[in-house]
Amino acid sequence: MRFLVYDRLLGFGDDYWIEDDNGNKVYLVDGKAMRLRDTWELKDVQGRVLVDIHQKMFALRDTMVIERGGDPLARIKRKRLSLLRNHYRVSLADGTELDVSGKILDREFAIEYDGELLAVVSRRWLTLRDTYGVDVVRDDADPALLIALTVCVIHLAEKEREDE
Repeated sequence: MRFLVYDRLLGFGDDYWIEDDNGNKVYLVDGKAMRLRDTWELKDVQGRVLVDIHQKMFALRDTMVIERGGDPLARIKRKRLSLLRNHYRVSLADGTELDVSGKILDREFAIEYDGELLAVVSRRWLTLRDTYGVDVVRDDADPALLIALTVCVIHLAEKEREDE
């Protein structure tokens, strides 16, 4: 399954649609303005909230949290030692860990579980400017979770660049 995301900086109050590769709207990233922390909801086309995404308050390192139905689903933070590429660690609520690595700011990275590819984020196969794709390569993977992870790591990388 391939999804298209029209790239823009993820700021307070930003809303944008994510489409499938046929141009059909599939998910809405709904930015919540006027909050103390960066917050988004990933919604389906009927407006149902699939996951909540927010920045964890009072963390030593920038950390994003994904929740489903009020229950923690994942926690994302930058791995300490990653010299050449951005590398993020995703801890799922069930104890599973995912790795996200690559050139996050260039929108060229992969999401893996135990060395097995789950999704690829890339601009390479698209001709539209300011657009990147999220290609979910495993049929049993949760596309909403993988898209939420993509939103989180891009936000963390953009924020880190702003702080430098």
